[in-house]
Amino acid sequence: MGRAFEFRKARKMKRWAAMSKAFTRIGKDIVMAVKEGGPDPDSNARLRAVIQNAKSVNMPKDNIERAIKRASDKNQGDYKEVLFEGYAPHGIAILVETATDNNTRTVANIRSYFNKCNGNLGTSGSVEFLFDHTCNFRIKGDGLDPEELELEFIDFGAEEVFEDEDGILIYAPFESFGAIQKELEDRGIEILSSGFERIPTTTKSLSPEEQADVEKLIEKIEEDDDVQNVYHTMEESTEN
Repeated sequence: MGRAFEFRKARKMKRWAAMSKAFTRIGKDIVMAVKEGGPDPDSNARLRAVIQNAKSVNMPKDNIERAIKRASDKNQGDYKEVLFEGYAPHGIAILVETATDNNTRTVANIRSYFNKCNGNLGTSGSVEFLFDHTCNFRIKGDGLDPEELELEFIDFGAEEVFEDEDGILIYAPFESFGAIQKELEDRGIEILSSGFERIPTTTKSLSPEEQADVEKLIEKIEEDDDVQNVYHTMEESTEN
């Protein structure tokens, strides 16, 4: 299996562990999608994708509809996507994706987490190059062969296709998202969820004590309401 498969396997039990946090993240995604392309999912591909993700984490339909209505209100502020880069202890690169309506607050908070945990918040571009920005789709696997699907979707940018107990996953470069989404929809293939991830090009193995130092920083960052995702170059266990 390829790098995306191993990355997904290692993170499976760690990502979006708290349901309330997942709902908060999706709520912000809905606001950004509606502000960008309007409240009608039929004409807003980004909003369609967010609604699929909401359903995949069992977000109630009423919650989704309320979030869309709220996002359509001209008094609803917008969220700006801001990327933070830095280093945790022991030379581990950290990439933090945020969605914030107050950048001053978010910068101050993220900097404080790095400082308190013996890390260093870096400048733009300092670690982003250590990660591949990818898109992914989880689709229903009924009657579909992953190998055949991979061959068929290479022309649309797919780089890795594999199956797990929850369906079939397609990984591709970030910029291939629109083309793959359109082709899946044109074929009538049900998209269960989709999104973006940053896969480290190399990882570093640490001792258990060193891992604990890094995880302390990651946990602090992930608890922040403005944070959407945290990526790092520490080698993770795949036992889960």
